[in-house]
Amino acid sequence: MTTDIDKNKADIAARAPKSATPDPENPGWWHWSDFRPGSFASRTGRLIFRPLHEVGHAQVRMFPDETMLNMGGSMYGGAVMSFIDLALFAGGRCCSMPEGHYVTLDCSTHFIARTRVGTPLDAFVRLVGVTPGGMVHLSGHCEQDGKATHSFTGTLKKVREPRGDDDRG
Repeated sequence: MTTDIDKNKADIAARAPKSATPDPENPGWWHWSDFRPGSFASRTGRLIFRPLHEVGHAQVRMFPDETMLNMGGSMYGGAVMSFIDLALFAGGRCCSMPEGHYVTLDCSTHFIARTRVGTPLDAFVRLVGVTPGGMVHLSGHCEQDGKATHSFTGTLKKVREPRGDDDRG
């Protein structure tokens, strides 16, 4: 007999990106294991994500380490913004953003509080809307130990295909 809890878990799992795999260390979370070694994305460290119960909402988690410190002993702002950019993609896919290749058109970040290393940083992502032309609008905030650290908005654009080794940057 299938319970409502089983149906809810199945619904949430169905909203995870098809290219993701369940994270063995964190039940109910997913990850991408195919970041190319040495790529910029691989330097953000471990990234896990999950759709939340409310459709159109997701949670993305990173694990900041000492390589991300600034001279003041906090997490470097550029590392936070890189995480938020990745969270737009992972969170967007968990929020039922249509499959495809996307590029970031804009990402605005507001710094609320210092972020520490050694404690997970969570981004809560909300899908605001998708236009017929392939623009995806997202918003959210980051938390560490349940306290807001950053708020953000971002717009992604669906493109036909990745350019690969295009030398135009």
